[in-house]
Amino acid sequence: MTVIDTLIRHATLIDGTGTLPFVGDVAVVDGRIHAIGHFPDLDARNVIDARGKILSPGFIDVHTHDDLALLKQPAMLPKICQGVTTVIVGNCGISAAGVRLRGEPPDPMNLLGEAADFKHPSFADYAAAIEAARPAVNVAALVGHTALRANHMEQFDRAATPHELAAMREDLKAALEQGALGLSTGLAYRNALQAPTSEVDFLAATLQEADAIYVSHIRSEDDEIIEAIDEALDIGRDAGVPVIISHLKCAGRGNWGRSAAIIGKIESARRQHPVGCDCYPYAASSTTIDPRIVDESFRIQITWSTPHPEMAGKDLKDIAALWGISQVDAAQRLEPGGAIYHEMDEADVSRILAYPHTMIGSDGLPNDPRPHPRLWGTFPRVLGHYSRDQGLFPLQEAVRKMTGLPAERFGLRDRGRLEVGAWADLVLFDAVDIRDCATFEQPTLQPQGIEVVWVNGALSYSQGQSTDARSGQFIRR
Repeated sequence: MTVIDTLIRHATLIDGTGTLPFVGDVAVVDGRIHAIGHFPDLDARNVIDARGKILSPGFIDVHTHDDLALLKQPAMLPKICQGVTTVIVGNCGISAAGVRLRGEPPDPMNLLGEAADFKHPSFADYAAAIEAARPAVNVAALVGHTALRANHMEQFDRAATPHELAAMREDLKAALEQGALGLSTGLAYRNALQAPTSEVDFLAATLQEADAIYVSHIRSEDDEIIEAIDEALDIGRDAGVPVIISHLKCAGRGNWGRSAAIIGKIESARRQHPVGCDCYPYAASSTTIDPRIVDESFRIQITWSTPHPEMAGKDLKDIAALWGISQVDAAQRLEPGGAIYHEMDEADVSRILAYPHTMIGSDGLPNDPRPHPRLWGTFPRVLGHYSRDQGLFPLQEAVRKMTGLPAERFGLRDRGRLEVGAWADLVLFDAVDIRDCATFEQPTLQPQGIEVVWVNGALSYSQGQSTDARSGQFIRR
């Protein structure tokens, strides 16, 4: 006789496919969903009455920079408190897996950690370290193009030589054999900007045989965004693999309102090739301090600065005034550091979020001492502010964007749906109460409305606190 580990009764089930919610019970055995239906006579070791609450698949954060945070803070409270049960790392061309640094981590790899933190010379080494750390969430990983460059290049202001390219490709192939999901690029960053399209084409040619994907922080998110999208699409088509455009946005006041044209571009491309995107639900970005993108027409908050740590939390405008110099000069003086750029228009954010092929990714920076609130608030914000309060899309569509859609795009088998046989990554939440609480002034406040989270069937978060379960798995492609 099968012994039921957990039985969740009378929940309103949203299954991750986008179909209408329905009331039912979910039984969990050995970490997987054993049965879905109505079981009034069934007994279990743990029974939860979820009447009036929503039970959905655990959320999948498709765009994270949690690579090293998973090892340093394996409880992963910023994610588990939001109902996130799986994170995808290695985005924007920067990754911690298979890295052999020659010195300090190049910008923006310094967002992940310090040189001493990069101690996993192969993808398999990183996967083993994750498994030993036993994080609270599941982990899947991309390989970063800038990380590959850092393995074999001393200077990044040029294209890789044929010899360097061949070595980079061998690293990528090894990582793919060891379970990497695919290749990511961050072509807008200074240490990848000089990489020509042909360099990425050469690497991406290895992806199809491995049934992998191409994920890109494209070369421009402002004036030349259409050309940058074309480049990403061409790379994916040439390689014969799906393309995902990271944190799709219209950056800078001169580009506000272009989201309709950009979405039209992606929708047209989808007729011939698999293309998707992700987005975070805020009109501000966060990355390293970069004088090239300083614009005095929008607010820029400094989150950290190595030479001037006392300026963390201040606006660049105020720092420049204090020093009696321009904002660009102030940014140069503050480097290396981090900043939040209030560079987007809310109408564009809403339009991109509502696009049916947009997934949700936090793009949070856990190593930032004053992080963007997206690190702690992304998923409840989509469910509360955008779905319930703004009516941007129905609740079941919001859930699909964070569960079934990303599981399909990234090939995460048996994840992202409420179905018999799937891993029991589950989140129980209150649709009326759920909301993000983190703000730009208080960015680390936990959300409200997430009641219980299970990861691979283990109770991992309850009553506002994480448990000691730490049952996440490393997911290999």
